[in-house]
Amino acid sequence: MRSYGQYCGLARSLEVVGDRWNLLIVRQLLIGPARYRELLDGLPGIATNLLADRLRDLESSGVVERRLAGSGSVVEYALTPWGAELREPIESLIRWSTPLMTRGPGDDSFRPEWLALAVPALLGARVKVHSAMTIGLEIGGPPYQLRATRSGFEVDPHDGRELDATVRAVPACVLGLAAGALTLEDARALGLVEIDGDESVVRTVFAA
Repeated sequence: MRSYGQYCGLARSLEVVGDRWNLLIVRQLLIGPARYRELLDGLPGIATNLLADRLRDLESSGVVERRLAGSGSVVEYALTPWGAELREPIESLIRWSTPLMTRGPGDDSFRPEWLALAVPALLGARVKVHSAMTIGLEIGGPPYQLRATRSGFEVDPHDGRELDATVRAVPACVLGLAAGALTLEDARALGLVEIDGDESVVRTVFAA
């Protein structure tokens, strides 16, 4: 393991997760445990041998563990309890990134499941709701649902439950609304969003 040779918490943390791709692997595993092929698909641009190396390093450091999934014949990767504590600093980095996201995706890759981490991180820092509500998110591909409760926000694939409203928008618009960098009025005026159902619910969750 590379060492900075500094008795500093930040330096020692970076020795474990500071290498390129490490925090993105953690991002994928915060969304949920995954098999090797699922991790490869969720990390566009990473070479298969590099992913194997990074997983081995994270496992030896105690951040990631391997376990048997399903019937016990397939190996999947998951965060250890210590590794899962990276959620807070990663969510802070997501919020810090808001000015970097305003220019849109350009030619960058995007996976809808990344919203499962980003949207709750952005909303949870600035919005409080007093009753449970569920908003459908149609951003291209399979539909997702944004569940808002007093304890926070969750984004998951739509499980068939009844929706209070549905938002149709491109991912950059959803992120802008969640960050408070874009109002519903502006998004609608620009033709970036469509809303079905109870619009007051959408306004409560995506409060500017």
